[in-house]
Amino acid sequence: GDTERRHRPTVWAVWGITSAILTGDALLALAQEVLLDSNSPHRAAAARLLAEATRHLVRGQVQDVAFEQRSDVTLPECLEMVSGKTGALISASAAIGAVLAGAPAAMVNALSSFGAQLGLAFQLVDDLLGIWGDPAITGKPVFSDLRSRKKTLPVTYALTHGGPAGRELARWLAGSDMPGEAGLRRVAELVEAAGARDWAAAEAQRRIVAATAALAGVPMQAGPREDLIAIAHFIVAREV
Repeated sequence: GDTERRHRPTVWAVWGITSAILTGDALLALAQEVLLDSNSPHRAAAARLLAEATRHLVRGQVQDVAFEQRSDVTLPECLEMVSGKTGALISASAAIGAVLAGAPAAMVNALSSFGAQLGLAFQLVDDLLGIWGDPAITGKPVFSDLRSRKKTLPVTYALTHGGPAGRELARWLAGSDMPGEAGLRRVAELVEAAGARDWAAAEAQRRIVAATAALAGVPMQAGPREDLIAIAHFIVAREV
């Protein structure tokens, strides 16, 4: 894991892995308490949504870790993994307020779909920044995902669609050497040469279009709709 995110030390880097895991467990329990202490008659449904999202997150993380040891990960598998992690998290975040307020099912479903597509776009951009972002802006060490040989979406695309560059990338991933900055820069060049950088940027835009389309079929005040669409467009334009 990264020792720094957004220019701040990560919890595990300061307090250790055990304390970081326990802190996450405590915050999750607190989130459930906040929902269940609500006066809303729909608090149980909101708590269930949070529990379901957590289950998807755990499953997605298990897949993510397992992918690091596999050489045959497909792009659909990688998209499924991201849908279970970032997609599930942002989907629940977008919909849980509507659930707690007792909004109609059509509204909840639209917000959930919006968040799921937004989550995929967010992860695509995050993966791009993890390879080509400026650490001075992102606050995240450059090439960190490449160092750990993670099967991110751009890397998986390069492996499965990248021709000679993808095959060279696969040979590097199958090895055990840990290259320095120059070597990692070469790996990043292979990912780009395989067309993965362009694909990921285009796919992020496509997911944003799908996210905004999900809001089109339900009645919503102009202000909140515009705010959600602005968030979506920020996701693909961000540098952090």
